[in-house]
Amino acid sequence: MESVYSTLTYWLVNHPNIANFTWTEGETLGSTVFFVSGVVTAYLSATFLLRHVMVSLPSLSPRILKPITAVHSLILCLLSLTMAVGCTLSLASSSDIVPSHPTARFFRAICLPMDVKPSGPLFFWAQVFYLSKILEFGDTLLIILGKSFQRLSFLHVYHHAVVVIMCFLWLRTQQSMFPFGLVANSTVHVIMYGYYFLCAVGMRPKWKRLVTDCQVLQFLLSFAFGGWMFQEHVFGSGCSGFRACAFNGVFNASLLALFFNFRSKNYANKTRLDTWAEMIKDVGWVIFRIRTQTLPEKHELKSEPK
Repeated sequence: MESVYSTLTYWLVNHPNIANFTWTEGETLGSTVFFVSGVVTAYLSATFLLRHVMVSLPSLSPRILKPITAVHSLILCLLSLTMAVGCTLSLASSSDIVPSHPTARFFRAICLPMDVKPSGPLFFWAQVFYLSKILEFGDTLLIILGKSFQRLSFLHVYHHAVVVIMCFLWLRTQQSMFPFGLVANSTVHVIMYGYYFLCAVGMRPKWKRLVTDCQVLQFLLSFAFGGWMFQEHVFGSGCSGFRACAFNGVFNASLLALFFNFRSKNYANKTRLDTWAEMIKDVGWVIFRIRTQTLPEKHELKSEPK
């Protein structure tokens, strides 16, 4: 186990490209206001135009769409896992945290010092996370190509567009709370993209509610820890990027309201215990398939959930 930890720490924290990373506005990829504005504008415009163009065109064949969705979801699932582990190990390996204590390391995930520089492993993973949000635009493209327009909700488009701006501010303002947000969101996305992957390979998991519950929990925890950060900023030594946290707070509050509305409309009659039981069963199915090296039979394939 120690060998695994050491190997992961080297490749995800101490590798020269990660340890020596520095975010520089105007030099690092995607580090300008022009870039992020252009990306968000292009996403919204393309979504609007493709949505209306596809009305008069046939949807992409499931034989083509499902494999693409499976690959896209698997890549983002594994990338999310890597980011969550990488950021966690970066916190655990921080040599500038004194005293070197788990509580101090957890505190660093909530409140960055006022003089922090956008360099090192933590900011490397923030940069990867930021760019991964652009890759997630593929979710919207797949929805449109499949003509699943009922899934193209305001929540979906709003979340994908604004989260790119939020991640840009993480880097530009060296915003406190971003390590917590990165690990929490990446962990949720491991579950979410794992769910999408299972749908694409022929299953229809019944634990979609778990994804929404985890997202709601993520926002609730962000407010709880945000209160702690606010107290430290006002009455303590201060926390970096405090003003940008206000934008983050408003964004999270709006998402929380939208997710609560989505949850109340879709999962009113299902218990949380049922959701966990279904997830455990589906994970067991995947392990069995991997161990036996078999693929789903045609009669087992089910349509992607709406």
